Amino acid sequence: MAEREYQVIELVGTSPVSWEKAAETAVAEASETLTDLRIAEVVRLDMHADEEGRPLFRARLRVSFRYHMIFSLTPKYHQKGARW
Repeated sequence: MAEREYQVIELVGTSPVSWEKAAETAVAEASETLTDLRIAEVVRLDMHADEEGRPLFRARLRVSFRYHMIFSLTPKYHQKGARW
């Protein structure tokens, strides 16, 4: 099995409906720009009132995704048959 590298970041999603929707929003937004999302772990749940006093649910997530090496302009990566 090939070795894999993963990047881990923290995201915060918000929703006026529930913590589940807040977490779902964070993952949906991240999936628009990140590829190969793997695991989303809920780190913290909290809520606060918005400007009108309505509750706003927040979910902080630790999200991992597959790390892809960015192609380098360094000449050693331009060799014929080199993989990146």
